[in-house]
Amino acid sequence: MSKEIIHKQVVILGSGPAGLTAAIYASRANLSPLVVEGPEPGGQLMITTDVDNYPGFAKGILGPELMEQFREQARRFGTEFLMSWVINADLSQRPFTLETEDHEIKADTLIIASGASAKWLGIPGEAPTPQGFGGNGVSACATCDGFFFKGKPLVVVGGGDTAMEEATFLTKFATGVTVIHRRDTLRASKIMQDKAFRNEKIDFIWDTGVEEILGAKETGVTGVRLRNLKTQKERLFPTEGVFVAIGHKPNTDLFKGQLEMDEVGYIKTRERSTATNIPGVFACGDAQDSVYRQAVTAAGTGCMAAIDAEHFLDHHPIDAEKVKAEPELATK
Repeated sequence: MSKEIIHKQVVILGSGPAGLTAAIYASRANLSPLVVEGPEPGGQLMITTDVDNYPGFAKGILGPELMEQFREQARRFGTEFLMSWVINADLSQRPFTLETEDHEIKADTLIIASGASAKWLGIPGEAPTPQGFGGNGVSACATCDGFFFKGKPLVVVGGGDTAMEEATFLTKFATGVTVIHRRDTLRASKIMQDKAFRNEKIDFIWDTGVEEILGAKETGVTGVRLRNLKTQKERLFPTEGVFVAIGHKPNTDLFKGQLEMDEVGYIKTRERSTATNIPGVFACGDAQDSVYRQAVTAAGTGCMAAIDAEHFLDHHPIDAEKVKAEPELATK
């Protein structure tokens, strides 16, 4: 069965704060963008409860509600949405081609806002399910959720720079922070290690893995079950919050070998822009930001990507009718 062909001036891959902000700006510029939402519409904020650090919401707002407002604002200006999984991408010529199970999408410009996913431990009690405590005492973002743990003892799992940054930040709110690490030395940079070791509110448990997160739906997290990896002995450790800080993985595998990336997979963009190494392809949000990873910064780069795409189209338009008749004209 032949696939339906869709041709758009701007295609946005991802529907988190970056993708939807790009859609708002692109649609207001009369570019009629298409947002390909993927399997998790709304991005990581869809599993976030209270969002208190996004400007304009003095009393806070639920993550899913915030993303619904983004979405409706983009739709109001003419953005179209397609809920589908992109299985192949060809960026070798313009218009670029994205393939889904049922569609072949032609894009004069492409904005990649596919985000990044926190790495999780994969243990019982971790996931945001009726049996887990994700969003109810378990988090992967201290700057997002630390405020909600004022006056509580907390656990941070990990041993790299991210873990040390999270632990140090959380001491602003917690009565104490215990870092649990599987080795007897940290992987973090020396400056981050020294900062954590000097902080009187941070303790360490070495050579230990977290086997399970414990608690109740009504109370949230009450503790963790630990196992010493050298002695194999288990014990229960009381805590009221668990922050998993073992890194993030950008959702960019689709573009490996085509776009320049760092060793982790974050897309490299040109200085003072969202442009990638392929003209007409732009990246924004957590797909290219390994440092800030905030909704507000993602939205900012989404705005930049839409403006960059608009300027690019002004100077490099594609005649859709000619491309249909003579596909080789697309690269000229």
